[in-house]
Amino acid sequence: MKNILLFAILIFSGIAYAQSTGTISGTIEDENGVPLPGATVQIAELNLGAISNFDGNYTLENVPAGDHTVTISFVGYKTFETSVTVVAGQNSELNKTLEEGENVLDEVVITAGKKLQKVTDVPATVEVITAKEIEEFPSFNLGELAARQKGVDFVRSGVLGTGINIRGFNSAFNSKNLQITDDRVSMLIATGLPYGSFSTVIKDDVERVEILLGPNGTLYGPNAHNGLVSTVTKNPRTSEGTTLVYGVGSQNVITGRLRHAQIINNRLSYKVHFERNAGREFRYVDSVYVGTTAYDEHNLDRDFDALKYGGAVHYKTGKQSELIGYYGHSNNTNLAVTNAGRNQIKDWTLDIAQLKFVSKNLFANAYYTWSRTDETYAINQRTQNYVSFVENGFSEEEAWSRALYEQWVPAFGIAIPRGALFKDMSERFNGEAQYNNNWGDFYLTAGAQYQLDMADSDGTYLLDQDGPIEIAQTGVYGQFEYKLGSGWNFLAGLRADNHDLYGTNLLPKAAITKSIGAGTFRLTYGRGMAVPSILNLKGNLFGGLVLGNGEGFTLTDGTKIDKLEVETINSFEFGFKGKISDKLFIDASAYYNMSENFISPLRNIVDAENGNFVTHIGDTPVDEVSAGASASPFLLTYSNFGSVDTYGFDLGLNYYFSDALRASLNYSYFGRSLDTDDLANDGNLDGMVLESELPINTPANKLNVGLHYSTNKFYGALFARWIEDYDFFSGINVAAETQDMDGDDVNEIVENARVGRTWNYGPLGGFTIDANFGYNLNDNVSLGVNVTNLFDSDIREFVASPTIGRLISFELKYNVNFFKKKQ
Repeated sequence: MKNILLFAILIFSGIAYAQSTGTISGTIEDENGVPLPGATVQIAELNLGAISNFDGNYTLENVPAGDHTVTISFVGYKTFETSVTVVAGQNSELNKTLEEGENVLDEVVITAGKKLQKVTDVPATVEVITAKEIEEFPSFNLGELAARQKGVDFVRSGVLGTGINIRGFNSAFNSKNLQITDDRVSMLIATGLPYGSFSTVIKDDVERVEILLGPNGTLYGPNAHNGLVSTVTKNPRTSEGTTLVYGVGSQNVITGRLRHAQIINNRLSYKVHFERNAGREFRYVDSVYVGTTAYDEHNLDRDFDALKYGGAVHYKTGKQSELIGYYGHSNNTNLAVTNAGRNQIKDWTLDIAQLKFVSKNLFANAYYTWSRTDETYAINQRTQNYVSFVENGFSEEEAWSRALYEQWVPAFGIAIPRGALFKDMSERFNGEAQYNNNWGDFYLTAGAQYQLDMADSDGTYLLDQDGPIEIAQTGVYGQFEYKLGSGWNFLAGLRADNHDLYGTNLLPKAAITKSIGAGTFRLTYGRGMAVPSILNLKGNLFGGLVLGNGEGFTLTDGTKIDKLEVETINSFEFGFKGKISDKLFIDASAYYNMSENFISPLRNIVDAENGNFVTHIGDTPVDEVSAGASASPFLLTYSNFGSVDTYGFDLGLNYYFSDALRASLNYSYFGRSLDTDDLANDGNLDGMVLESELPINTPANKLNVGLHYSTNKFYGALFARWIEDYDFFSGINVAAETQDMDGDDVNEIVENARVGRTWNYGPLGGFTIDANFGYNLNDNVSLGVNVTNLFDSDIREFVASPTIGRLISFELKYNVNFFKKKQ
């Protein structure tokens, strides 16, 4: 009897509870009537939430009767907020057509916490290149838009070559900013460099780019050291239609692009894309020194060509789950800057295959990357080799052919191995699984990542004579967030990474945010690390002249040189993002970084005059590893050294004159504190600590001011960018003002003169004005023009690179959606 009574009470309580609650449901679409899957619907005070499914439908269940404030948000759209009255036992319908975001506080980002967050709630400085900015930028080179963001050091090495750095420590071989695309690591396998032109996606398929400033390794792993750049492409369900683009420009640039996306049925959709770019780099020939004589880079090919294509299939496996398959390919021929001179990239291909599962609480991702080139070579080394042959009686043809592999030594009448050829047959496998959930005010993100690099140069530039070099790393992470109420949020995270060569490293993260009115204060701490690339560890360039340091060295006199370890950075940041008035928005942050264990520039560890050579690499005799290294008068490698504190301030202001007209101002300051009396900071071990040994390579001050205009017919932007002159040292490359480096009253660095193995044209930096504008002829056709360096200012932005003159590009774009629903 007791059990029956208890059962009846439970049933009655459940009915009573059901009768005191109701539901809210509806459909979320964009302004074209296209459903928006993944939109977030929340009642914050009740901690109730739902995600719209692939048809844009959602349901909030068990909502107590009464009036509640409902918030709807989606990436790139205005956040919508309204009051809804819920009646017990009934459903309240709330359908919404979201409008594109118009101001910086409307932005919703996904990269910082691997989930949808309003940009003001993110405990980090995030720059967003929006879909609208991308759509209204008439150039194939999306990287140019990074120049307009605060806290970002943008550099251009030519027509095709653009790159970014974040908060210091730049170089001509910079791998300290992790770049990802649709949850794929977008860094080359052996070198660790960002893809750049090797990317397999095209501009017209990019939904947005999110740039996170400062260490972000907790969720993303090694090499999110100074920052993270995340590219998110379009979902075919929300971007159905066909885009055709034809463009021409200065430097003989021609570009053609095609993107097509289509919804097949309620479950299946797909997209495909294609791009071809060709042109000619600015006229610039670097100096190659043989002894004290300068020679021009030989057989320089300034023509560039880039081909890319790919596609994705999206299949709905449930109301809130999706399976995505992706394949992409690129083929590149161009000039690339390195810290040992320029490389001639020849038909370097990159392929990626990915399978990804996404649902409300679970995420799984696996992808395979493979890289191929057979004819890429180092221009500097091949030119040196060529000169050694041709000046000793060899024919032009034989000299140029043999210069790929060897160098002639007239004193001995023999050729020695000094290979300039780079082959690549490297591959990489990545896998990740992640779980997300919340219980009341407590939010959890936990996951694991695995990466296996299989670098293979066929013995041309790596120590891989015995087969591919395999290096694995595994990371596990957890991030916890607690929303206390009254605008207070607390976050803590920890990541453990295990690397085959470095053991286990921990990356903690913590943050506190406080919302006040129309803005949020944030205080954050993060630790990041930069893992040496496979090239740093296992390099074998130019016949053993340059060797990686993955195992350490022993010299003839018994001296031990330790193997490379990871670089680390501990960063503290305080910032505010919010609205000062109805028209003025601000994002400001100040940071302090403590960096240790820098990877040094290449330095010579052999003292030939005193008979002190390398005898062992690790425990292996050097002759068994690299035959050309045992008796070489020079052997260049890397080591760890020093520590430095850096600090800075980033300020972004946006003022809206109207919905169509906006002005922006971005300013960044960067400073450093280096103890020149601490010999631990002596990178080349010559007994003196010099600024040139520390790879800061960042301007102290930079400023850009922009004016943006956009209506249904006209759009445009005008940007003025000022970079304070700064010195840049990277390997053999020097761009610096005349100076006495060591206080001996002799100028070791002289502007417009030879410095070491290269020519110094003086410091980088300067002032430029860029502009773009366009006109929508009708709903389908638009014409746009982009001008970089509008007034053709004399400015050099990177080492081993030409002065960047005026660049003009024109694009004709045709957009059509044959499948659009009739309204």
